[in-house]
Amino acid sequence: MLKKITARHFDLTPEMRERAEQEMEGLTRYFDNIISAEMILDTERHRRTAELKVKVYKDTLSGTGDTDDLYNSIAVAVDKVKGQLKKYKGKLKNRRPDEIAETIDSLTRPQTNEDEVDV
Repeated sequence: MLKKITARHFDLTPEMRERAEQEMEGLTRYFDNIISAEMILDTERHRRTAELKVKVYKDTLSGTGDTDDLYNSIAVAVDKVKGQLKKYKGKLKNRRPDEIAETIDSLTRPQTNEDEVDV
């Protein structure tokens, strides 16, 4: 899973980055085939906002947390996406798993030109 964390209007501390990465990594307990996850952390006066966008198969799931503490905002956003992942996983049981695996492989495969690779 590709992870991206963006901080707006403040400097991101290593502890906060680690906490956000742990929370995003925890999403794999609910759905294994997550392609990428992007978290946007924002600060405005007393508002602390965390927005999480998760790319799966052919959809993008998102959740937003808005509290006065950034750690709580991260937890709220992740909880919202967890619920969406559970529902999404239930819907996928009726689809063809071969088609899903093929799409995930094509999206996560590194883009390499065979002529440029030294053998």
